[in-house]
Amino acid sequence: MGDVLLRDLWFHQVEGVEVENAVSEGELVTVRARTGAVQAACPACGTLSSRVHSRYVRRLADSAVGGRRVLIELQVRRLRCRERACRQATFAEQVDGLTFRHGRRSTGLQKVLERLAVMLAGRAGARFSEVLTTQVSKSTLLRLIRRLPEPEPTTPRVLGVDEFALRKGHNYGTILIDIETRQPIDLLPDRTTTTVAQWLTDHPGVEVICRDRSTAFAEAGRIGAPEAVHVADRWHIWSNLAEAVEKTVVQHRALLREPQDSAATPIRAAMTVELEPHAAPGPRTAGRLSDRIREQHAAVHALLRKGVGLRAIGRDLGLARNTVRRLAHAASPDELLVGQWTGRTSILDPYKPHLHQRWAQGCTVARRLFEELRERGYTGGESVVKKYVHQLREAFPLDPPRKAPSVRDVTGWLTRHPDRLTDDQVQRLKEILARCPALDRTAHHVRAFAELMNNRQGHDLDQWMTSVKADDLPALHTFVTGLGQDLDAVVAGLSLRYSSGAVEGHNNKIKMLKRQMFGRANFDLLRKRVLLSARGRS
Repeated sequence: MGDVLLRDLWFHQVEGVEVENAVSEGELVTVRARTGAVQAACPACGTLSSRVHSRYVRRLADSAVGGRRVLIELQVRRLRCRERACRQATFAEQVDGLTFRHGRRSTGLQKVLERLAVMLAGRAGARFSEVLTTQVSKSTLLRLIRRLPEPEPTTPRVLGVDEFALRKGHNYGTILIDIETRQPIDLLPDRTTTTVAQWLTDHPGVEVICRDRSTAFAEAGRIGAPEAVHVADRWHIWSNLAEAVEKTVVQHRALLREPQDSAATPIRAAMTVELEPHAAPGPRTAGRLSDRIREQHAAVHALLRKGVGLRAIGRDLGLARNTVRRLAHAASPDELLVGQWTGRTSILDPYKPHLHQRWAQGCTVARRLFEELRERGYTGGESVVKKYVHQLREAFPLDPPRKAPSVRDVTGWLTRHPDRLTDDQVQRLKEILARCPALDRTAHHVRAFAELMNNRQGHDLDQWMTSVKADDLPALHTFVTGLGQDLDAVVAGLSLRYSSGAVEGHNNKIKMLKRQMFGRANFDLLRKRVLLSARGRS
Protein backbone atom coordinates (compact mmCIF):
# COMPACT_ATOMS: atom_id res chain seq x y z
CA MET A 1 0.00 0.00 0.00
CA GLY A 2 1.55 3.29 -1.06
CA ASP A 3 2.07 6.34 1.11
CA VAL A 4 -0.42 8.41 -0.89
CA LEU A 5 -3.12 5.77 -0.54
CA LEU A 6 -2.51 5.53 3.20
CA ARG A 7 -2.72 9.28 3.52
CA ASP A 8 -5.97 9.53 1.54
CA LEU A 9 -7.50 6.61 3.46
CA TRP A 10 -6.83 8.19 6.82
CA PHE A 11 -7.78 11.68 5.61
CA HIS A 12 -11.32 10.59 4.76
CA GLN A 13 -11.79 9.29 8.29
CA VAL A 14 -11.11 12.58 10.11
CA GLU A 15 -12.32 16.09 9.36
CA GLY A 16 -10.64 19.25 10.57
CA VAL A 17 -7.17 17.77 10.24
CA GLU A 18 -4.66 18.46 7.46
CA VAL A 19 -2.62 15.36 6.64
CA GLU A 20 0.92 16.03 5.55
CA ASN A 21 1.99 12.46 4.76
CA ALA A 22 1.61 8.83 5.78
CA VAL A 23 4.66 6.59 5.84
CA SER A 24 4.67 2.80 6.11
CA GLU A 25 7.69 1.39 7.93
CA GLY A 26 7.43 -2.37 8.34
CA GLU A 27 4.52 -3.15 10.66
CA LEU A 28 3.97 0.52 11.58
CA VAL A 29 2.12 3.20 9.66
CA THR A 30 2.96 6.75 10.76
CA VAL A 31 0.53 9.52 9.84
CA ARG A 32 1.83 13.09 10.21
CA ALA A 33 -0.86 15.77 10.41
CA ARG A 34 -1.74 19.11 11.97
CA THR A 35 -4.91 20.79 13.07
CA GLY A 36 -6.64 22.98 10.52
CA ALA A 37 -9.12 24.96 12.66
CA VAL A 38 -8.66 28.72 12.98
CA GLN A 39 -9.90 28.96 16.57
CA ALA A 40 -10.95 26.71 19.41
CA ALA A 41 -13.21 26.98 22.45
CA CYS A 42 -11.83 27.16 25.97
CA PRO A 43 -12.92 24.04 27.92
CA ALA A 44 -13.41 26.11 31.10
CA CYS A 45 -15.50 29.07 29.91
CA GLY A 46 -16.29 28.23 26.28
CA THR A 47 -14.79 31.39 24.83
CA LEU A 48 -13.41 31.07 21.31
CA SER A 49 -9.78 31.99 20.91
CA SER A 50 -7.21 32.06 18.09
CA ARG A 51 -4.25 33.45 20.08
CA VAL A 52 -1.49 30.84 19.83
CA HIS A 53 0.64 30.30 22.89
CA SER A 54 2.78 27.43 21.52
CA ARG A 55 2.72 24.28 19.40
CA TYR A 56 3.63 20.69 20.21
CA VAL A 57 3.23 17.19 18.74
CA ARG A 58 0.84 14.61 20.20
CA ARG A 59 1.42 10.94 19.40
CA LEU A 60 -1.81 8.96 19.27
CA ALA A 61 -2.36 5.25 18.64
CA ASP A 62 -5.14 4.62 16.13
CA SER A 63 -7.03 1.58 14.80
CA ALA A 64 -4.91 -0.76 12.69
CA VAL A 65 -4.89 -0.49 8.88
CA GLY A 66 -4.26 -3.63 6.86
CA GLY A 67 -3.08 -5.49 9.98
CA ARG A 68 -0.46 -2.82 10.76
CA ARG A 69 -0.39 -0.47 13.74
CA VAL A 70 -1.12 3.19 13.09
CA LEU A 71 0.63 6.03 14.92
CA ILE A 72 -0.63 9.58 14.46
CA GLU A 73 1.85 12.41 14.98
CA LEU A 74 -0.53 15.34 15.30
CA GLN A 75 0.74 18.90 15.67
CA VAL A 76 -1.66 20.84 17.90
CA ARG A 77 -1.68 24.37 19.30
CA ARG A 78 -1.87 25.62 22.83
CA LEU A 79 -4.06 28.75 22.84
CA ARG A 80 -4.54 31.61 25.27
CA CYS A 81 -8.02 32.19 26.66
CA ARG A 82 -9.31 35.64 25.78
CA GLU A 83 -11.52 35.83 28.86
CA ARG A 84 -9.55 37.58 31.58
CA ALA A 85 -11.75 36.24 34.36
CA CYS A 86 -11.26 32.62 33.23
CA ARG A 87 -9.26 30.52 35.67
CA GLN A 88 -7.57 28.69 32.77
CA ALA A 89 -5.02 30.92 31.08
CA THR A 90 -4.04 28.50 28.31
CA PHE A 91 -5.58 25.36 26.87
CA ALA A 92 -4.78 22.76 24.22
CA GLU A 93 -7.12 22.48 21.26
CA GLN A 94 -8.97 19.20 20.72
CA VAL A 95 -10.15 17.65 17.45
CA ASP A 96 -13.67 16.24 17.52
CA GLY A 97 -13.68 12.55 16.70
CA LEU A 98 -9.91 12.23 17.08
CA THR A 99 -8.56 13.50 20.38
CA PHE A 100 -9.66 13.90 24.00
CA ARG A 101 -7.91 15.37 27.03
CA HIS A 102 -4.83 13.47 28.21
CA GLY A 103 -5.54 10.73 25.68
CA ARG A 104 -2.79 8.60 24.15
CA ARG A 105 -5.23 6.93 21.77
CA SER A 106 -7.61 8.25 19.14
CA THR A 107 -11.28 8.55 19.98
CA GLY A 108 -12.15 5.73 17.58
CA LEU A 109 -9.66 3.30 19.12
CA GLN A 110 -10.75 4.36 22.60
CA LYS A 111 -14.37 3.45 21.82
CA VAL A 112 -13.32 0.10 20.40
CA LEU A 113 -11.36 -0.73 23.54
CA GLU A 114 -14.19 0.43 25.80
CA ARG A 115 -16.61 -1.83 23.95
CA LEU A 116 -14.12 -4.68 24.12
CA ALA A 117 -13.69 -4.17 27.86
CA VAL A 118 -17.45 -4.18 28.49
CA MET A 119 -17.96 -7.41 26.53
CA LEU A 120 -14.88 -9.41 27.58
CA ALA A 121 -13.49 -7.62 30.66
CA GLY A 122 -9.81 -7.84 31.60
CA ARG A 123 -7.82 -10.95 30.75
CA ALA A 124 -9.97 -12.15 27.84
CA GLY A 125 -10.15 -8.63 26.39
CA ALA A 126 -6.37 -8.24 26.63
CA ARG A 127 -5.89 -11.47 24.67
CA PHE A 128 -8.37 -10.41 22.02
CA SER A 129 -6.73 -6.99 21.65
CA GLU A 130 -3.75 -8.75 20.10
CA VAL A 131 -6.02 -9.75 17.22
CA LEU A 132 -6.82 -6.06 16.74
CA THR A 133 -3.06 -5.31 16.60
CA THR A 134 -3.50 -3.13 19.68
CA GLN A 135 -1.99 -4.57 22.82
CA VAL A 136 -3.44 -3.35 26.12
CA SER A 137 -3.26 -4.84 29.60
CA LYS A 138 -6.17 -6.24 31.57
CA SER A 139 -5.81 -3.46 34.14
CA THR A 140 -6.17 -0.84 31.42
CA LEU A 141 -9.39 -2.40 30.20
CA LEU A 142 -10.81 -2.53 33.73
CA ARG A 143 -9.95 1.16 34.20
CA LEU A 144 -11.74 1.95 30.94
CA ILE A 145 -14.90 0.26 32.25
CA ARG A 146 -14.84 2.17 35.51
CA ARG A 147 -14.31 5.51 33.70
CA LEU A 148 -17.38 5.05 31.52
CA PRO A 149 -20.26 7.37 32.44
CA GLU A 150 -23.16 5.99 34.41
CA PRO A 151 -26.21 5.10 32.30
CA GLU A 152 -29.00 7.62 32.53
CA PRO A 153 -31.52 6.35 35.09
CA THR A 154 -35.04 5.63 33.88
CA THR A 155 -38.23 4.75 35.70
CA PRO A 156 -40.05 1.80 34.15
CA ARG A 157 -43.79 1.36 34.26
CA VAL A 158 -43.48 -2.40 34.91
CA LEU A 159 -40.55 -3.25 37.18
CA GLY A 160 -39.06 -6.69 37.73
CA VAL A 161 -37.24 -7.36 41.01
CA ASP A 162 -35.12 -10.33 42.00
CA GLU A 163 -32.03 -11.17 44.00
CA PHE A 164 -28.70 -12.41 42.67
CA ALA A 165 -25.70 -13.87 44.45
CA LEU A 166 -22.56 -11.80 44.81
CA ARG A 167 -21.13 -14.67 46.84
CA LYS A 168 -23.52 -17.59 47.03
CA GLY A 169 -24.67 -18.29 50.55
CA HIS A 170 -23.12 -15.10 51.93
CA ASN A 171 -23.79 -11.86 49.99
CA TYR A 172 -26.71 -11.07 47.72
CA GLY A 173 -27.68 -8.06 45.62
CA THR A 174 -30.85 -6.95 43.83
CA ILE A 175 -31.38 -6.60 40.09
CA LEU A 176 -34.09 -4.31 38.68
CA ILE A 177 -35.42 -4.96 35.17
CA ASP A 178 -37.77 -3.06 32.87
CA ILE A 179 -40.19 -5.89 32.02
CA GLU A 180 -41.55 -4.15 28.91
CA THR A 181 -38.15 -3.50 27.28
CA ARG A 182 -36.39 -6.43 29.04
CA GLN A 183 -33.44 -4.15 29.85
CA PRO A 184 -31.70 -3.89 33.25
CA ILE A 185 -32.35 -0.64 35.07
CA ASP A 186 -30.06 -0.87 38.07
CA LEU A 187 -28.17 -3.21 40.41
CA LEU A 188 -28.38 -2.69 44.17
CA PRO A 189 -25.61 -3.85 46.53
CA ASP A 190 -27.93 -5.81 48.85
CA ARG A 191 -31.44 -7.25 49.02
CA THR A 192 -32.73 -5.52 52.13
CA THR A 193 -36.15 -3.94 52.31
CA THR A 194 -34.70 -0.52 53.09
CA THR A 195 -32.46 -0.38 50.00
CA VAL A 196 -35.17 -1.50 47.55
CA ALA A 197 -37.79 0.77 49.12
CA GLN A 198 -35.43 3.77 48.90
CA TRP A 199 -34.83 3.12 45.20
CA LEU A 200 -38.58 2.99 44.56
CA THR A 201 -39.04 6.22 46.50
CA ASP A 202 -36.33 7.94 44.44
CA HIS A 203 -37.89 6.73 41.17
CA PRO A 204 -41.64 7.37 41.37
CA GLY A 205 -43.87 6.15 38.57
CA VAL A 206 -43.68 2.36 38.91
CA GLU A 207 -47.17 0.94 38.32
CA VAL A 208 -46.54 -2.83 38.39
CA ILE A 209 -43.92 -4.79 40.36
CA CYS A 210 -43.12 -8.34 39.23
CA ARG A 211 -41.42 -10.30 41.98
CA ASP A 212 -41.09 -13.71 43.58
CA ARG A 213 -42.74 -14.69 46.87
CA SER A 214 -40.07 -12.92 48.95
CA THR A 215 -41.51 -11.00 51.90
CA ALA A 216 -38.64 -8.49 51.78
CA PHE A 217 -39.48 -7.36 48.23
CA ALA A 218 -43.20 -7.36 49.04
CA GLU A 219 -42.64 -5.05 52.01
CA ALA A 220 -40.27 -2.82 50.00
CA GLY A 221 -42.92 -2.41 47.30
CA ARG A 222 -45.59 -1.48 49.83
CA ILE A 223 -43.27 1.17 51.34
CA GLY A 224 -41.62 2.62 48.22
CA ALA A 225 -44.48 2.31 45.72
CA PRO A 226 -47.73 1.93 47.67
CA GLU A 227 -49.91 2.40 44.57
CA ALA A 228 -48.15 -0.26 42.49
CA VAL A 229 -49.79 -3.59 41.70
CA HIS A 230 -47.74 -6.59 42.85
CA VAL A 231 -47.53 -9.59 40.50
CA ALA A 232 -46.23 -12.89 41.89
CA ASP A 233 -44.23 -14.88 39.39
CA ARG A 234 -46.09 -17.90 38.02
CA TRP A 235 -42.96 -20.05 37.84
CA HIS A 236 -42.31 -19.60 41.56
CA ILE A 237 -45.97 -20.35 42.36
CA TRP A 238 -45.83 -23.58 40.37
CA SER A 239 -42.49 -24.46 41.97
CA ASN A 240 -44.06 -24.10 45.42
CA LEU A 241 -46.94 -26.32 44.34
CA ALA A 242 -44.47 -28.94 43.07
CA GLU A 243 -42.74 -28.92 46.47
CA ALA A 244 -46.09 -29.56 48.17
CA VAL A 245 -46.83 -32.41 45.74
CA GLU A 246 -43.42 -33.95 46.46
CA LYS A 247 -44.12 -33.92 50.20
CA THR A 248 -47.43 -35.70 49.54
CA VAL A 249 -45.70 -38.34 47.42
CA VAL A 250 -43.13 -38.89 50.18
CA GLN A 251 -45.92 -39.56 52.67
CA HIS A 252 -47.28 -42.34 50.41
CA ARG A 253 -44.07 -43.68 48.91
CA ALA A 254 -44.82 -47.20 50.20
CA LEU A 255 -47.57 -47.46 47.58
CA LEU A 256 -45.32 -46.55 44.67
CA ARG A 257 -43.91 -50.07 44.37
CA GLU A 258 -46.00 -52.56 42.41
CA PRO A 259 -47.41 -55.48 44.47
CA GLN A 260 -45.48 -58.72 44.01
CA ASP A 261 -47.28 -61.51 42.13
CA SER A 262 -46.65 -64.83 43.95
CA ALA A 263 -47.96 -67.00 41.12
CA ALA A 264 -45.31 -68.15 38.65
CA THR A 265 -45.68 -67.01 35.08
CA PRO A 266 -46.55 -69.64 32.47
CA ILE A 267 -42.97 -69.61 31.20
CA ARG A 268 -41.58 -70.27 34.68
CA ALA A 269 -44.14 -73.00 35.31
CA ALA A 270 -43.19 -74.65 32.02
CA MET A 271 -39.54 -74.30 33.00
CA THR A 272 -40.15 -76.16 36.25
CA VAL A 273 -41.73 -79.03 34.34
CA GLU A 274 -39.21 -79.14 31.51
CA LEU A 275 -36.13 -79.11 33.71
CA GLU A 276 -37.18 -82.06 35.86
CA PRO A 277 -34.57 -84.83 35.59
CA HIS A 278 -35.44 -87.37 32.84
CA ALA A 279 -34.73 -91.11 32.82
CA ALA A 280 -31.35 -92.09 31.46
CA PRO A 281 -31.57 -93.02 27.75
CA GLY A 282 -30.38 -96.37 26.33
CA PRO A 283 -27.04 -97.02 24.67
CA ARG A 284 -26.16 -95.34 21.40
CA THR A 285 -26.88 -97.35 18.24
CA ALA A 286 -25.28 -95.09 15.63
CA GLY A 287 -22.46 -92.61 15.32
CA ARG A 288 -18.74 -92.57 14.72
CA LEU A 289 -17.80 -93.60 18.24
CA SER A 290 -20.48 -96.31 18.37
CA ASP A 291 -19.35 -97.85 15.07
CA ARG A 292 -15.72 -97.86 16.14
CA ILE A 293 -16.49 -99.59 19.46
CA ARG A 294 -18.53 -102.27 17.72
CA GLU A 295 -15.74 -102.94 15.17
CA GLN A 296 -13.06 -103.15 17.89
CA HIS A 297 -15.26 -105.46 20.01
CA ALA A 298 -15.85 -107.82 17.07
CA ALA A 299 -12.12 -107.88 16.14
CA VAL A 300 -10.96 -108.61 19.72
CA HIS A 301 -13.46 -111.44 20.26
CA ALA A 302 -12.57 -112.98 16.85
CA LEU A 303 -8.89 -113.16 17.86
CA LEU A 304 -9.80 -114.49 21.30
CA ARG A 305 -11.70 -117.36 19.69
CA LYS A 306 -8.49 -118.19 17.75
CA GLY A 307 -6.56 -118.41 21.03
CA VAL A 308 -4.52 -115.20 20.63
CA GLY A 309 -3.46 -113.59 23.93
CA LEU A 310 -4.42 -110.05 25.06
CA ARG A 311 -0.88 -108.67 24.65
CA ALA A 312 -0.67 -110.01 21.07
CA ILE A 313 -4.15 -108.68 20.26
CA GLY A 314 -3.08 -105.22 21.44
CA ARG A 315 0.01 -105.32 19.19
CA ASP A 316 -1.97 -106.51 16.16
CA LEU A 317 -4.83 -103.96 16.55
CA GLY A 318 -2.72 -101.10 17.93
CA LEU A 319 -4.76 -100.84 21.14
CA ALA A 320 -3.70 -100.38 24.72
CA ARG A 321 -3.78 -103.45 26.96
CA ASN A 322 -6.47 -101.96 29.23
CA THR A 323 -8.66 -101.16 26.21
CA VAL A 324 -8.25 -104.73 24.95
CA ARG A 325 -9.11 -106.06 28.43
CA ARG A 326 -12.36 -103.95 28.58
CA LEU A 327 -13.38 -105.12 25.12
CA ALA A 328 -12.61 -108.74 26.01
CA HIS A 329 -14.59 -108.66 29.27
CA ALA A 330 -17.69 -107.04 27.66
CA ALA A 331 -20.20 -109.63 26.44
CA SER A 332 -21.64 -107.16 23.93
CA PRO A 333 -20.62 -103.70 22.67
CA ASP A 334 -23.76 -102.18 24.27
CA GLU A 335 -22.15 -102.55 27.68
CA LEU A 336 -19.42 -100.14 26.55
CA LEU A 337 -21.81 -97.61 24.97
CA VAL A 338 -23.08 -96.28 28.31
CA GLY A 339 -21.50 -93.87 30.79
CA GLN A 340 -19.61 -90.92 29.28
CA TRP A 341 -21.55 -91.08 25.97
CA THR A 342 -25.02 -91.18 27.54
CA GLY A 343 -26.83 -89.20 30.25
CA ARG A 344 -24.32 -89.12 33.09
CA THR A 345 -25.36 -88.47 36.64
CA SER A 346 -24.19 -85.25 38.35
CA ILE A 347 -23.51 -84.28 41.94
CA LEU A 348 -25.98 -81.49 41.36
CA ASP A 349 -28.92 -83.75 40.44
CA PRO A 350 -30.42 -84.01 43.98
CA TYR A 351 -30.46 -80.20 44.27
CA LYS A 352 -31.87 -79.31 40.86
CA PRO A 353 -35.52 -79.17 42.06
CA HIS A 354 -34.51 -76.48 44.55
CA LEU A 355 -32.63 -74.57 41.82
CA HIS A 356 -35.70 -74.75 39.56
CA GLN A 357 -37.93 -73.46 42.33
CA ARG A 358 -35.63 -70.55 43.19
CA TRP A 359 -35.22 -69.69 39.50
CA ALA A 360 -39.00 -69.58 39.11
CA GLN A 361 -39.12 -67.19 42.10
CA GLY A 362 -36.72 -64.84 40.35
CA CYS A 363 -33.41 -65.68 42.07
CA THR A 364 -30.83 -65.83 39.23
CA VAL A 365 -27.55 -65.07 41.05
CA ALA A 366 -25.26 -68.14 40.90
CA ARG A 367 -23.31 -67.18 44.01
CA ARG A 368 -26.44 -66.88 46.12
CA LEU A 369 -27.81 -70.17 44.80
CA PHE A 370 -24.49 -71.89 45.56
CA GLU A 371 -24.60 -70.69 49.17
CA GLU A 372 -28.17 -71.97 49.55
CA LEU A 373 -27.19 -75.38 48.18
CA ARG A 374 -24.19 -75.55 50.49
CA GLU A 375 -26.51 -75.02 53.47
CA ARG A 376 -28.53 -78.01 52.21
CA GLY A 377 -25.47 -80.29 52.12
CA TYR A 378 -24.10 -79.72 48.62
CA THR A 379 -20.40 -80.63 48.56
CA GLY A 380 -19.57 -79.76 44.95
CA GLY A 381 -17.85 -76.69 43.59
CA GLU A 382 -19.33 -73.32 42.69
CA SER A 383 -18.31 -73.70 39.03
CA VAL A 384 -20.80 -76.57 38.62
CA VAL A 385 -23.61 -74.34 39.89
CA LYS A 386 -22.50 -71.44 37.66
CA LYS A 387 -22.48 -73.68 34.59
CA TYR A 388 -25.97 -74.98 35.29
CA VAL A 389 -27.30 -71.47 36.01
CA HIS A 390 -25.83 -70.37 32.69
CA GLN A 391 -27.78 -73.15 30.98
CA LEU A 392 -30.96 -72.04 32.73
CA ARG A 393 -30.37 -68.42 31.71
CA GLU A 394 -29.96 -69.38 28.04
CA ALA A 395 -32.95 -71.74 28.02
CA PHE A 396 -35.35 -69.62 30.10
CA PRO A 397 -34.36 -65.92 30.16
CA LEU A 398 -36.27 -63.98 32.80
CA ASP A 399 -37.71 -60.56 32.16
CA PRO A 400 -35.91 -57.99 34.36
CA PRO A 401 -38.17 -56.74 37.16
CA ARG A 402 -39.54 -53.26 36.56
CA LYS A 403 -37.87 -50.77 38.85
CA ALA A 404 -40.20 -48.96 41.21
CA PRO A 405 -40.51 -45.23 40.36
CA SER A 406 -38.80 -42.80 42.70
CA VAL A 407 -40.49 -39.94 44.53
CA ARG A 408 -38.97 -37.52 42.05
CA ASP A 409 -40.33 -39.52 39.10
CA VAL A 410 -43.88 -39.55 40.42
CA THR A 411 -43.72 -35.86 41.34
CA GLY A 412 -42.61 -35.06 37.80
CA TRP A 413 -45.43 -37.16 36.32
CA LEU A 414 -48.00 -35.34 38.45
CA THR A 415 -46.74 -31.82 37.70
CA ARG A 416 -45.78 -32.27 34.03
CA HIS A 417 -48.08 -31.61 31.10
CA PRO A 418 -49.79 -34.89 30.13
CA ASP A 419 -48.70 -34.48 26.50
CA ARG A 420 -45.06 -34.68 27.62
CA LEU A 421 -45.46 -38.10 29.25
CA THR A 422 -44.71 -41.33 27.44
CA ASP A 423 -47.29 -44.09 27.16
CA ASP A 424 -45.44 -46.15 29.77
CA GLN A 425 -45.33 -43.22 32.20
CA VAL A 426 -49.04 -42.58 31.73
CA GLN A 427 -49.84 -46.24 32.40
CA ARG A 428 -47.63 -46.45 35.50
CA LEU A 429 -49.04 -43.20 36.89
CA LYS A 430 -52.55 -44.52 36.35
CA GLU A 431 -51.69 -47.69 38.31
CA ILE A 432 -50.18 -45.65 41.18
CA LEU A 433 -53.23 -43.37 41.40
CA ALA A 434 -55.47 -46.45 41.49
CA ARG A 435 -53.50 -47.82 44.48
CA CYS A 436 -53.31 -44.49 46.35
CA PRO A 437 -56.51 -42.38 46.63
CA ALA A 438 -54.60 -39.49 48.26
CA LEU A 439 -52.32 -39.12 45.26
CA ASP A 440 -55.34 -39.41 42.97
CA ARG A 441 -56.98 -36.45 44.72
CA THR A 442 -53.65 -34.57 44.58
CA ALA A 443 -53.43 -35.13 40.82
CA HIS A 444 -56.97 -33.77 40.43
CA HIS A 445 -56.08 -30.55 42.30
CA VAL A 446 -52.83 -30.13 40.35
CA ARG A 447 -54.63 -30.42 37.01
CA ALA A 448 -57.26 -27.92 38.15
CA PHE A 449 -54.58 -25.44 39.23
CA ALA A 450 -52.71 -25.88 35.92
CA GLU A 451 -55.86 -25.04 33.95
CA LEU A 452 -56.49 -22.05 36.20
CA MET A 453 -52.94 -20.77 35.63
CA ASN A 454 -52.74 -21.42 31.88
CA ASN A 455 -56.12 -19.82 31.20
CA ARG A 456 -55.34 -16.75 33.39
CA GLN A 457 -58.34 -17.45 35.64
CA GLY A 458 -56.97 -15.94 38.82
CA HIS A 459 -60.47 -14.95 39.95
CA ASP A 460 -61.23 -18.67 40.47
CA LEU A 461 -58.37 -19.15 42.92
CA ASP A 462 -60.60 -18.85 46.00
CA GLN A 463 -62.78 -21.71 44.77
CA TRP A 464 -59.72 -23.90 44.15
CA MET A 465 -58.33 -23.13 47.61
CA THR A 466 -61.67 -24.07 49.19
CA SER A 467 -61.73 -27.44 47.40
CA VAL A 468 -58.18 -28.20 48.57
CA LYS A 469 -59.02 -27.38 52.19
CA ALA A 470 -61.89 -29.87 52.02
CA ASP A 471 -59.42 -32.74 51.34
CA ASP A 472 -57.13 -34.37 53.88
CA LEU A 473 -53.87 -33.30 52.17
CA PRO A 474 -51.62 -31.55 54.75
CA ALA A 475 -48.88 -30.52 52.29
CA LEU A 476 -51.38 -28.82 49.97
CA HIS A 477 -52.98 -27.14 52.98
CA THR A 478 -49.61 -25.56 53.78
CA PHE A 479 -49.32 -24.39 50.16
CA VAL A 480 -52.80 -22.84 50.30
CA THR A 481 -51.92 -21.06 53.57
CA GLY A 482 -48.86 -19.54 51.88
CA LEU A 483 -50.99 -18.32 48.97
CA GLY A 484 -53.35 -16.65 51.41
CA GLN A 485 -50.52 -14.61 52.92
CA ASP A 486 -49.83 -12.97 49.53
CA LEU A 487 -53.20 -13.49 47.90
CA ASP A 488 -53.49 -10.24 45.90
CA ALA A 489 -50.09 -10.72 44.25
CA VAL A 490 -50.87 -14.38 43.48
CA VAL A 491 -54.24 -13.51 41.94
CA ALA A 492 -52.56 -10.81 39.82
CA GLY A 493 -49.85 -13.26 38.78
CA LEU A 494 -52.47 -15.78 37.65
CA SER A 495 -54.51 -13.11 35.82
CA LEU A 496 -52.09 -10.60 34.22
CA ARG A 497 -49.71 -11.21 31.33
CA TYR A 498 -46.64 -9.97 33.19
CA SER A 499 -43.96 -12.42 34.29
CA SER A 500 -40.51 -12.38 35.89
CA GLY A 501 -38.96 -14.42 33.10
CA ALA A 502 -36.84 -11.50 31.88
CA VAL A 503 -35.46 -11.04 35.40
CA GLU A 504 -34.43 -14.69 35.61
CA GLY A 505 -32.72 -14.40 32.22
CA HIS A 506 -30.59 -11.44 33.34
CA ASN A 507 -29.87 -13.27 36.59
CA ASN A 508 -28.32 -16.06 34.52
CA LYS A 509 -26.35 -13.47 32.55
CA ILE A 510 -24.93 -12.10 35.80
CA LYS A 511 -23.73 -15.61 36.67
CA MET A 512 -22.00 -15.80 33.29
CA LEU A 513 -20.27 -12.43 33.80
CA LYS A 514 -19.13 -13.46 37.28
CA ARG A 515 -17.61 -16.68 35.95
CA GLN A 516 -15.95 -14.72 33.14
CA MET A 517 -14.28 -12.55 35.77
CA PHE A 518 -13.44 -15.58 37.96
CA GLY A 519 -15.83 -14.35 40.66
CA ARG A 520 -13.42 -11.60 41.74
CA ALA A 521 -15.18 -8.55 40.29
CA ASN A 522 -16.19 -5.80 42.68
CA PHE A 523 -19.78 -4.67 42.70
CA ASP A 524 -19.08 -1.44 40.79
CA LEU A 525 -17.37 -3.28 37.93
CA LEU A 526 -20.10 -5.93 37.74
CA ARG A 527 -22.80 -3.24 37.72
CA LYS A 528 -21.13 -1.33 34.87
CA ARG A 529 -20.79 -4.46 32.74
CA VAL A 530 -24.39 -5.55 33.29
CA LEU A 531 -25.91 -2.14 32.51
CA LEU A 532 -23.64 -1.18 29.61
CA SER A 533 -23.46 -4.55 27.85
CA ALA A 534 -27.26 -4.90 27.90
CA ARG A 535 -27.86 -1.42 26.52
CA GLY A 536 -25.16 -1.68 23.88
CA ARG A 537 -23.33 1.41 25.14
CA SER A 538 -19.62 1.86 24.75
